[in-house]
Amino acid sequence: MAHVPGEHSPAPDPAPGPAPVDTHCPYCSLQCGMTLRALPLDKLPLDRLPPDRLPPDKGTGDGPGGVEVIERTAFPVNRGALCGKGRTAPAVLSSRVRLTEPLVRRPDSGRLEPATWEEALDRTAEGLAATGRAHGRDAVGVFGGGGLTNEKAYALGKFARVVLGTSQIDYNGRFCMSSAAAAHQRAFGLDRGLPFPLADVARTGCVVLVGSNLAETMPPALRYLTELKAAGGRLIVVDPRRTRTAEQADLHLAPRPGTDLALALGLLHLVVAEGRVDEEFVERRTSGWPEARAAAMAHWPELVERITGVPVPELRKAVTMFCDAENAMVLTARGPEQQSKGTDTVGAWINLCLATGRAGRPLSGYGCLTGQGNGQGGREHGQKADQLPGYRKLADPAARAHVAAVWGVEPDALPGPGRSAYELLDALGRDVRALLLMGSNPLVSAPRAAHVESRLRSLDFLAVADVVLSETAALADVVLPVAQWAEETGTMTNLEGRVVLRRAALTPPPGVRTDLWVLSGLAARLGWEKGFPADAEEVFEELRRASAGGPADYSGITYRRIEEEDGVFWPCPERAEGTGRTDAEGTHAAGAERVGPHPGTPRLFLDRFATDDGRARFAPVSHRPAAEEPDAAYPVLLTTGRVLAQYQSGAQTRRVAELNEAAPGPYVQLHPLLAERLGAAEGVPVAVVSRRGRAVAPARISRDIRPDTVFMPFHWAGPGRANTVTNPALDPVSRMPEFKVCAVRLELAEG
Repeated sequence: MAHVPGEHSPAPDPAPGPAPVDTHCPYCSLQCGMTLRALPLDKLPLDRLPPDRLPPDKGTGDGPGGVEVIERTAFPVNRGALCGKGRTAPAVLSSRVRLTEPLVRRPDSGRLEPATWEEALDRTAEGLAATGRAHGRDAVGVFGGGGLTNEKAYALGKFARVVLGTSQIDYNGRFCMSSAAAAHQRAFGLDRGLPFPLADVARTGCVVLVGSNLAETMPPALRYLTELKAAGGRLIVVDPRRTRTAEQADLHLAPRPGTDLALALGLLHLVVAEGRVDEEFVERRTSGWPEARAAAMAHWPELVERITGVPVPELRKAVTMFCDAENAMVLTARGPEQQSKGTDTVGAWINLCLATGRAGRPLSGYGCLTGQGNGQGGREHGQKADQLPGYRKLADPAARAHVAAVWGVEPDALPGPGRSAYELLDALGRDVRALLLMGSNPLVSAPRAAHVESRLRSLDFLAVADVVLSETAALADVVLPVAQWAEETGTMTNLEGRVVLRRAALTPPPGVRTDLWVLSGLAARLGWEKGFPADAEEVFEELRRASAGGPADYSGITYRRIEEEDGVFWPCPERAEGTGRTDAEGTHAAGAERVGPHPGTPRLFLDRFATDDGRARFAPVSHRPAAEEPDAAYPVLLTTGRVLAQYQSGAQTRRVAELNEAAPGPYVQLHPLLAERLGAAEGVPVAVVSRRGRAVAPARISRDIRPDTVFMPFHWAGPGRANTVTNPALDPVSRMPEFKVCAVRLELAEG
């Protein structure tokens, strides 16, 4: 194997010194601004040191000084506010909870044991190459993550297609907002989570929030709803549970899980029946209305009440609140999206916006609240099975030609589209025999998780790059310890489409390298000495060229611009030419010439939609049942979600003492009537059983959930792993699994 120069040199992205460094939180898609200041131990009062940062003579210290998180009030998204996860994020930087050296599974003992970087990269490169030689290039798979920076997502997609020559690459962002992305593309011709800045939410007249517990999943964003109500706006929350967010609502609709599509269609039926359609907007800026109207009219209010459980008077009240407001928005999250009909469900909510003229104009529109930190940028630049950088389609000959030219390969050398995330995981050990995994923990986060675990165990070879020894990493043949958010530079794209810059504030431990360094080293060993730099800004410069002219055009964005402007909204071509201008708020005004640097695009669709004819497209959709409805054997519905103090699979947050104290483990939330029938009491272990497996957790009895439904958070492994029982039934368009609804039965469990 080729040796990589500088392999044992200090890790890239050295700390810039003791001065505070502006950066961003490592967790959700808000990408809250924060400032980090590294303090040497002799400068930090001992009473402020966390246990893992005490000096050696105090017991447990092993690293440099403590890290202080400082509010960054100037950043416009969170304006200094941070949730508990953001405040405690530096705790995971401790070498007591993270990986600090490569691990290799020894054939004699079968255990993961420390190894040099040279051995770990050699083993990884040979494992991938040997599988490709023996079984073909598509026998090698790559699985990425929605938390990877744009640079890493770009490099991972390029590595898969150029170095490995495989079509088998996807990422866990498929489990995030793929249904909303598909509906966005179908309706508007372009997918960006929010087509307007988050600040616009506080200035509209009515928000319909569908399937989001914003108060727990991204708490700093709750202020926008608070400001909305303080200004006289109205909030409608759609959720089968009375969550902390629903408690803030002027109207809470609690539909049966899996019936959001019927609910949206019922509201549109009432809009038509009450004469509230914006006929001028529909005629001038949309297409497909007659078919969508006919589909909606088949969902009359009494039928929708029977399907959803939402009373007709509440349906009528929701329509009145939404239509009486001068401006209004619909925001969806995982509730309606993580369904086997998620694309159609989001399409129905978009239809409601289009029919009432609540799209393509300021302070109105449809938006998706992205979940993962880089769920937006992660799919724009190449780690999704069917996409190339710049949100280009892999099957498009022109897109292939453009990106191939940037990469220095022939277009025909690029493989075609591959399997979606769950389909890729399901193929492990059979069609896909080796896997390189970065920034994901599917053993906890994937549906039908016990099956996914068995597929991971059946691989011929598994290499995992992560910051901690996650449950998935513990199964690997090689584990590669990589740098964290505060130790490397790179860009992220938040839920608004704002590209932000995370600057390195610290130097990683000596045995840790960046993901870009890892890919560079693997590429060199597999015959690509050039084309895979380890420097993030160099990668971003290539990403700019690869994205130029694509739907997600980053060519006009630079690190310097991001720092100067607190982020730049895509699309941002290198030059703005022709008619039209953008004012200080990013609102496009036709009729003026502008030639020069492009200002970025905070607000989309104000003049035209991104379709061929500039018109938004209605989706003629109809309600259909969930893939798995309750029956005599499995009479209860399960829905899943997040809690305030944990994040995603919990691989990092479960290592923070303060967060574990607040949310120590899984639970089963159930209504008192259901608990009485089961004979369950508060805290008693309850088994939730589906056709796929069994999860056990203590009962949490509450009137804040429907009597026909139970809820489990999905952050934990072990017996309480909620995704053991969830259904991998896929949306036919987005390939999103149906996490949010499946049929289960409840049993009292021992112990």
